[in-house]
Amino acid sequence: MRYYAVVDCDNCYVSCERVFRPDLKHAVVVVLSNNDGCVVARSNEAKQLGVKAGTPYYQLASLFPQAKIAVFSSNYELYGEMTARVMSLIRKAAPQCFRYSIDEAFCVLDGMERVDLKQWGEQLHQQILRCTGMPVSIGIAPNKTLAKMASHFAKHYAGYRHCCLIDTKEKRGKALRLYPLKEVWGIGRRLAARFQALGMETAWDFAKQQLGGGNVVLERTWRELNGEDCVPNEGMARKKTICTSRSFNGMISDVGELATHVANFAARGAEKLRRQGSVAAVVGVFIETNPFREDLPQYWNSCDETLLTPTDATATIVETARRCLDRVFLPGYHYKRAGVLLMGIAPASGIQTNFLDFDAERFQKLKSLDAIVDRINKQNGTETVVLAAQQYRPRKPGGRAKAEVFANVIRHDFRSKNPTTRWCDIVQLK
Repeated sequence: MRYYAVVDCDNCYVSCERVFRPDLKHAVVVVLSNNDGCVVARSNEAKQLGVKAGTPYYQLASLFPQAKIAVFSSNYELYGEMTARVMSLIRKAAPQCFRYSIDEAFCVLDGMERVDLKQWGEQLHQQILRCTGMPVSIGIAPNKTLAKMASHFAKHYAGYRHCCLIDTKEKRGKALRLYPLKEVWGIGRRLAARFQALGMETAWDFAKQQLGGGNVVLERTWRELNGEDCVPNEGMARKKTICTSRSFNGMISDVGELATHVANFAARGAEKLRRQGSVAAVVGVFIETNPFREDLPQYWNSCDETLLTPTDATATIVETARRCLDRVFLPGYHYKRAGVLLMGIAPASGIQTNFLDFDAERFQKLKSLDAIVDRINKQNGTETVVLAAQQYRPRKPGGRAKAEVFANVIRHDFRSKNPTTRWCDIVQLK
């Protein structure tokens, strides 16, 4: 029988911060969203204190006046580097591995019939903790949905020693009876609310129903809860759509400043494409004003453009995103948020070129340029080298010329250092 493993980093962002701050091992720790807006990650101690996800930062002091809370701004450069190290260890330990998100991976455990899978999982946890300082929880089962469920039990029950194995019908039945329906992979809270109205509270209640046809994803979930293996591996390693967006620290009415943000979003998306070996056929841009400012005029719009030849080239994607922005931008509005969507994603190895548009020489130049820039940025820190379109310049004419890259215009008052990617932040030992 084939088994799958789900390896999930525990409280990922908090764990990344704690690697270089061992003094915070048992402290109340929270990580804030972009521009230090609200809480997006919490340590177990913060959860026990009652800190809710989404709590605005400015309310923490009044809600928990007696608590000593360690606060960090989001540091995605650090999180990306630390989780990449975790993933490299998982790939070495498993026959086949698909990275599902920044902190989670699916493993296909083919050829491990003679291996004690429970022991394998516990040893993998110990190895990752020893090599990276990152705690992980591992769930193992005959299909991906049950493996996700098992990882939940491994994370919340110390008796599993960070690895839960569901390998019998009895264990599956017990797990289904204990698992809330809203937490089941493929269902979510909205569907769960509809099912709860029909008296279904747990995964067991749903699995025992006679499911009608119509929803392929829901049917796959139901079949997997009943022990079948029917969620395909294909496509799990690649995102189908890449969205890079952010709310601004303030509001923007100048098209040039807005275009710089859009260029950074587009460049970030192109980098993600190359990282997963994909190309995009469609580039889209959306902009919107602040819906909470009822005293200001409101506007929202989006535009997308289909490329004749799918690409992962930063210059091409940034140029296309700028054209889309020009089509939807209207002066006189104060914009609070913008984003870039990359769609029609496919493997880079299967690019179907268009003979009217394809320029082999330019294609090779862009490919070489991106490879060099990616290497420099990996060695010296993200955005060491950027396109001119990504640079922020002073608004006042005649002001001192100073190019500020994307990271410097986001509010991050509590951002930690990046000792694994920047020489200037390297840890100093006394």
